[in-house]
Amino acid sequence: MVESEVLEAPRGITVSDSAVKRIAHLLEQEGSEGAMLRVTVSGGGCSGFQYGFSFDDVVNEDDRLFGRDGVTVVIDEMSLELLEGAEIDFVEDLAGSAFSIKNPNASSSCGCGTSFAI
Repeated sequence: MVESEVLEAPRGITVSDSAVKRIAHLLEQEGSEGAMLRVTVSGGGCSGFQYGFSFDDVVNEDDRLFGRDGVTVVIDEMSLELLEGAEIDFVEDLAGSAFSIKNPNASSSCGCGTSFAI
C-alpha cells in the first residue's frame, strides 16, 4: 500500500454503521490487513453506470481515501465526482445482503440497485 493521507468524508460521502461493521468483518475473515474497500463507478449496467465493490491494497495516484472506525474506503477521482453526497451502506433483507449506494446524483436506478443513470 502506498502511504497516503486518509481524509474524512470527501465531497460529503458517508459510510453507514452497517457498512463499517461489514467491511471490518470481511477484512477480518479474509485476514487482509491493510486492505481497503474500493468503490468504483463504471459505464455499463442496465441504467448507464454501475457500481463496483472490491477489496484492494493498492493506492493509485488519482485515488482518494477516507476512513471511519478503523476501516478505509478508496474511490478514484472520476468515480468520486459521480458519488458526491452519497452514502455507502450495507443492507440485509429477504432478497439477500449487499453493499449499496444511496446516490443523490442518480436520476434513476435499476431494480437490482447496482446501476444508475444521471
